[in-house]
Amino acid sequence: MEPVRGNLDMLILAVLADGPAHGYAQIEALRARSGGTFDIAEGTLYPALHKLEAAKVVRSRWEDVNGRRRRVYSITASGQRSLAERHTRWSAVRDAIDAVMGGAAWASAT
Repeated sequence: MEPVRGNLDMLILAVLADGPAHGYAQIEALRARSGGTFDIAEGTLYPALHKLEAAKVVRSRWEDVNGRRRRVYSITASGQRSLAERHTRWSAVRDAIDAVMGGAAWASAT
C-alpha cells in the first residue's frame, strides 16, 4: 500500500514501542491497528527489521514462542528517540496535508 512507502520504519517502531514481538506478530499488529489497511508481506518486513537492527534502533534475540523458536525484536532507547522524531515529522506533514486538503473546493461538496 502506498502510504506505507517511506513510513514502514516508523510503523514498525510504533508497534515495537508496545513491547517485543516476532515478525508475524508485528504483521498482525500492523494489520489490526490499521483496520486491515496495512497488510505487510514478510518479504517487506524482514529487510526493514534487519535495516533497523543495523541502525541499532531495534535489537533481536531468539526465544521460544508457543513451542517454536522465533526471533523476537524490541525497540532500543535510540529507537524510542527515533520514533519520537519520526512522529513529530509525520505529524507536521499530516497537518500540512490536512490543511491543503481541507481547503480544497471539492471538500465542501462532500
